[in-house]
Amino acid sequence: MDPEEEPNSFEMEEAELTLSNSAFRPPSGIKSALLKSYTYTTPLPTGLEPEQECILGVDEAGRGPVLGPMVYGICYCPLSKKDELAKLGFADSKTLKEDARDNLLEVIMSRPDLIGWSVRVLSPMDISNSMLRKEKYGLNALAHDTTIQLIRETLASGVNLKEVYVDTVGPPETYQRKLENLFPSITKIVVAKKADSKYPIVSAASICAKVTRDDVLRHWIFAENGMEDIISREFGSGYPSDPKTKAWLRSNMDPIFGYPNIVRFSWETCKTLLETSGTSVQWQVPDDDASKAQPRITALFASSNDENGVLAQQRRQYSTFACKSNPRPRPQIMQDMALRNAIDF
Repeated sequence: MDPEEEPNSFEMEEAELTLSNSAFRPPSGIKSALLKSYTYTTPLPTGLEPEQECILGVDEAGRGPVLGPMVYGICYCPLSKKDELAKLGFADSKTLKEDARDNLLEVIMSRPDLIGWSVRVLSPMDISNSMLRKEKYGLNALAHDTTIQLIRETLASGVNLKEVYVDTVGPPETYQRKLENLFPSITKIVVAKKADSKYPIVSAASICAKVTRDDVLRHWIFAENGMEDIISREFGSGYPSDPKTKAWLRSNMDPIFGYPNIVRFSWETCKTLLETSGTSVQWQVPDDDASKAQPRITALFASSNDENGVLAQQRRQYSTFACKSNPRPRPQIMQDMALRNAIDF
């Protein structure tokens, strides 16, 4: 994880990820191992009229933790009803207890006539794979692209968005200009710090994202066989700076295979632990010079008209019908590692 993207403290969200056995299950949760990112979207509000102007908010949950998914949520309603939405009592999800968040999502779900919402759940595996690309693709870029995807999908569903409010990732001015250029049909776009505590529509999006993430973690299904009864769920906060989370990472690391799929293995905390406590494995591959010395595969299929002495010799050497009197040379990597053919044993 890039240093400039590292959260300042694990106190940014609740101090513990010790989740209750809440009976409430949001429809945006998942009932299988989270190996791929997915999107959950509600139907359009039943009270939404054609071409009616709407307001939309965007917020995320789980950006900083080393464990579990990052979830982006959007919430929208008719622009003329934004005061009615504000009266429903939304607040930044990070300031609320779990029961209060669950209750507020139930309020959202009880108003299908007024509110539409969607979440994008980014799996730990997809987050890590994105951040470990050869081309730099940090968490900020992933967050931006996810927000853009959710807005585009909402527009494509026929919602006439006129105002959008986003809790910033990175410099708000730059991010706002980026969105304004991408969505010229949206009259007003506001990207701000702490938008989840300033705008009720962003607070509502924060509730959708946070409750979904909590549910996924509470009911996490390990893709690895036999893990359910072995691995503790006492994660601490999940933030890299939390001593409890660090202790969990140390005690649940396999020295060869690393971590189960709940862990974002691209985080610096994980990489450091693997380098210092894991087993070093070296895999030999042919160097460039040795690779160039090998004949091209097309040489094996040259036509008789084009064949010269060198090609004929290569075809004989690499023929499937090589025999003891005309053995094929062993690949260089097998020679270097002293490997033998299975049929020689």
